[in-house]
Amino acid sequence: MAVAIPDRARQSRAMQLLQPSLLPAAADIARHRHREPYATVVLAGGYEEAGDAGRIAVREGEVLLHGPFSAHRDRISAKRTAVLDLPLPFDGRDWPAHAQIADPDRIVQLAERDPVEAVAALLDGLASVAAVEEDDLPDQLSVALRASASPRIGQWAAVRGRSREHVSRSFEKLYGVSPAAYRADCQAKRAWRMIVASDENLAGIAVEAGYADQAHMTRAVTRLTGMPPRWWRLARMTV
Repeated sequence: MAVAIPDRARQSRAMQLLQPSLLPAAADIARHRHREPYATVVLAGGYEEAGDAGRIAVREGEVLLHGPFSAHRDRISAKRTAVLDLPLPFDGRDWPAHAQIADPDRIVQLAERDPVEAVAALLDGLASVAAVEEDDLPDQLSVALRASASPRIGQWAAVRGRSREHVSRSFEKLYGVSPAAYRADCQAKRAWRMIVASDENLAGIAVEAGYADQAHMTRAVTRLTGMPPRWWRLARMTV
């Protein structure tokens, strides 16, 4: 169930016509956050994103999808890299992070006249990309931290014969954030998605999302989104 956002007609009037853009070559863009959900279609070149879904290397013809409040760090290829960013519906769906599209040029052409139609065509034409087994320690830790029952970082490191400090430094070097902060961020987003996408009571969601109590979840979701869970529930009901 979607949260309170403009309907299709209002979205069409509000959106500006979108154009492809060039990313700065060989740039390392520090971790940053986007409140609005969006998809990035790679038209040429490529880059690496380290964020909510781990570390993903994306290239021409592929798509990265970002839910609301996404955060990530980007490392851009030295090659000419062109992308098209398109807005996604603002709701609680857990988007597949990495996909591919058969005809990116068609999406560009549609975006020139109607971004809403371009988004619909993009979502209709997405094909999954096979998941890659993570070899690097920071990426393995990212997978563990995104789980609903994530391990203690020190224990996780010890099982692999490493110190917590070594693992934390390696993770922050690639992801631009400490493992503990990354885990808290993913947990708050998971709770937010359950709040806007289900009818479960908030206390039950807090338990399911791994919080000590509802008050703890409320603080985390408010810090992430700027609004408390009850506000999001009310906004959802006004759609």
